[in-house]
Amino acid sequence: MTDPSVAPAPAHGPAPEPVKPPRLKAGDTVAVVSTSWGGPSVFPHVFDRGLDVLRRVFGLQVREMLTARMAALELAENPRRRADDLNDAFADPSIGAIIVSIGGVDSVRILEHLDASLAVANPKILLGFSDSATQLVFYTQAGLVTFNGPSVMAGFAQLERFEGLAAHVRALLFEPDDTYEYRPYAEWSDGYEDWREPSNAGEVGEQRAHDGWRWLQGSGRVEGRLFGGCAEVLEMLKGTSFWPAPEFWRDRILFLETSEDKPTAETVGYWLRNYGVQGVFDRVSGVLVGRARGYSDAEKVDLDEMVVRVIAREFGAGALPVVTNLDFGHTDPQWILPLGVRAEIDVDARRFRLLEAAVT
Repeated sequence: MTDPSVAPAPAHGPAPEPVKPPRLKAGDTVAVVSTSWGGPSVFPHVFDRGLDVLRRVFGLQVREMLTARMAALELAENPRRRADDLNDAFADPSIGAIIVSIGGVDSVRILEHLDASLAVANPKILLGFSDSATQLVFYTQAGLVTFNGPSVMAGFAQLERFEGLAAHVRALLFEPDDTYEYRPYAEWSDGYEDWREPSNAGEVGEQRAHDGWRWLQGSGRVEGRLFGGCAEVLEMLKGTSFWPAPEFWRDRILFLETSEDKPTAETVGYWLRNYGVQGVFDRVSGVLVGRARGYSDAEKVDLDEMVVRVIAREFGAGALPVVTNLDFGHTDPQWILPLGVRAEIDVDARRFRLLEAAVT
């Protein structure tokens, strides 16, 4: 195993030019890690369904790292072991990508044990969301492009229930073009069937027709490098040495999404107010908000109103493009958003796209 010294905090100031990982191809080996909750040990049938999709749909070889199926309690008690899996996966030249099994609540505890320079020297796709945002943010600040998107158990296991999701994964990670325009999925689901029942391993809840992105403010066209993740998880990083310095935010497009915990609009407002006090809304090029899981239509309206209230009225950023109800976060299917890659929001054309490939 690699045994790095305690990782330094990501460099403050402007981020280095991002390092892109190589694209995936059929036959490549992907490492699966459990860096947060030990979900595979609790619901192995859901985990196995996700692994099957990786193998059968995408032609990938799967290597389960040592903690992949570790018992949830043992995993929780060993943040260093979780970090070792990531360090070992980045160090192994036979591994082409790293995919997280599922999220959780405490992966912030592994950051001090991660070797950022090892990852940048051996770039690979790192894909996950929710609590995995800690690792995505950590490596992105060190200069590596990382990927906010489906995990093995929450996304890949259910992939075949959604038209267009497999093609989206291929377009971002396997067969990239110089630009990529994001489009809404026709239907979406707010959750999964009961995982305690093995027959529900790849099932989702009721599928609903897409109700449209919400262009709340702004005009014209802006560019910036994508950065963000699950709002609750990012709160755990604020005030630590792993949080970006003020100048990091310049010319970023900030994306945020809420988890299944369903924070109130008022709570989201508290979080946004903190960004405002940091000067983030004076520096970023735009703000994107994912489709909120578990919210009624009325609650989504309240959330939108809170976003505008804080950004535009409290901090005077009324010209900053803000779009909500986008297809990423804790609902399915979700996009893959590459942190560190240049993107464009065109408010007048109602368009959101990448301006470069996320992989080489």
